[in-house]
Amino acid sequence: MRFDVKLILNTFAVGFVCCALASGAQIRVTITNLAPVNGTFLTPVWAGFHDGTFDVYDSGAPASLALERIAEDGDTGQLMTDFTASGVGDAQGTIGGGPVSPSSSVSMTFTLDQMSGNSRYFSYASMVVPSIVAFIANGDPLGFQIFSPGGTFLPADFIVLGSMVNDAGTEVNDEIPMNTAFFGQMTPNTGVPQNGVVMVHPGFLSIGAGGILDAAMFAAADFKGAGYQIARIQVEQVPEPSTTLSLMAGLTALALAIRRRSIQTKRSPV
Repeated sequence: MRFDVKLILNTFAVGFVCCALASGAQIRVTITNLAPVNGTFLTPVWAGFHDGTFDVYDSGAPASLALERIAEDGDTGQLMTDFTASGVGDAQGTIGGGPVSPSSSVSMTFTLDQMSGNSRYFSYASMVVPSIVAFIANGDPLGFQIFSPGGTFLPADFIVLGSMVNDAGTEVNDEIPMNTAFFGQMTPNTGVPQNGVVMVHPGFLSIGAGGILDAAMFAAADFKGAGYQIARIQVEQVPEPSTTLSLMAGLTALALAIRRRSIQTKRSPV
């Protein structure tokens, strides 16, 4: 039997590429809580991929209902509804099944069409707990481009600092336990309404004021401290390019093995 090595290799390569394009790009989002022990937690994190027009919030403007629910109670439901209704995004998800504690990580893998304009940009949002209305999110919908117009993946890896924590302005930061998520609040939406606007969070009440920082389990939760790190967010493609190269190298080795066997067969006596 005659083996066409070049044809075999090309068939494997084309099959691999077609399979990859058919299944879409596998993009993994990982959130790691960088707060110290007895520091801040995060609620499950909303992540979405869109065309660059889905705006989670605007500084200096009133919070949307979706942002209010994220910032007050860590509830991503309304934000997911709004994202779906917008029609400008291909994929979204809520990452993590519960509070993300200091030093822990959560992740989710999304399948995206790298050529779709509705998968080009990345956004995120999460509540910082314990708090009344503290949250992290990217205010600029164009802030994190993860695909070029030609479909090239552009990884993202960044740190969210405590100085970047925002206040939704929807409830008063009184830090009364019954009003404070993850501190003593038993039911959602129990804070004192404020009707303010989104702004940089002023920080927790000073130690001795009877608030969050006076609780031993949150003694290191002062995110306004110099260099305080809230989270690391990574957006990466899987498999990594090195994995793809290894697979192609394996296919090449297989084709060469077939070729050697073909040559040996031809040289064997009848």
